[in-house]
Amino acid sequence: MGQIPASDTAEPSASLPLLRTLTLPSEANLNGGVFGGWIMAELDKAAGLLGMRRAQGPCATVAVENLRFVAALKVGEEFSIYGQVESVGRSSMRLKLDGFAALPSGGQPRRVVEALFVSVALDEDGRSRPLA
Repeated sequence: MGQIPASDTAEPSASLPLLRTLTLPSEANLNGGVFGGWIMAELDKAAGLLGMRRAQGPCATVAVENLRFVAALKVGEEFSIYGQVESVGRSSMRLKLDGFAALPSGGQPRRVVEALFVSVALDEDGRSRPLA
């Protein structure tokens, strides 16, 4: 996966905003943070949105090549995911995602997770299809 920008607090300027949500007590783990599985599910939703935009149609996650939790995401924080298409193959795409946390009242966002998802464009029968 590519290098982390020098500042772990700035939202990636070259990336598209994909999802933004508030973390709730129902997502809490025993340490008062947010479950990693919940974060992964949100990243998968964001990858699906980004993949569908690039594929101009349905797509599916086929692999997560890299997933790194950089800092804890806390209950009550706003969680925002940004992404960009890193590379495109015949039918697959590598999607770089970055997740940031911030207080809902404002403040500087801080990076909490980064990931590299692989998504494949699908035809109407659910089989891989070439990307345009």
